[in-house]
Amino acid sequence: MTRFNYSSGAPWENIVGYSRAVKVGNTIEVTGTVAINESNEVVGKGDPYTQTKFIIEKIGRVLESAGSGLKDVVRTRLFVTDISKWEEYGRAHGEFFSRIRPCTTMVEVSALISPEYLIEIEATAIVTS
Repeated sequence: MTRFNYSSGAPWENIVGYSRAVKVGNTIEVTGTVAINESNEVVGKGDPYTQTKFIIEKIGRVLESAGSGLKDVVRTRLFVTDISKWEEYGRAHGEFFSRIRPCTTMVEVSALISPEYLIEIEATAIVTS
């Protein structure tokens, strides 16, 4: 099977040696994604809902570049720094996935790569059309 790597141009990709997404066959894995925009600015500082929404939109864009979309997501993994805010993360997630209903895991972690990031999301999509 052919492998396609997708980059967002983030400086960390070359430093750490990873891709924003990898597509093999009809499966697309999207790496852990945080709320940072193209100008390397944190989006939604201190706001779990806004960060979650921004991240899912960002994941949607890389899936589109790989010939897919959020409709093909079968699993998400949410790594959060404060599980007591689960309803805020969940509300944003539900706005995108309430009809799709992927398998989802939400786990509290002690820290992400920067204290300004409240959530990091990974996704798996399987292209069916």
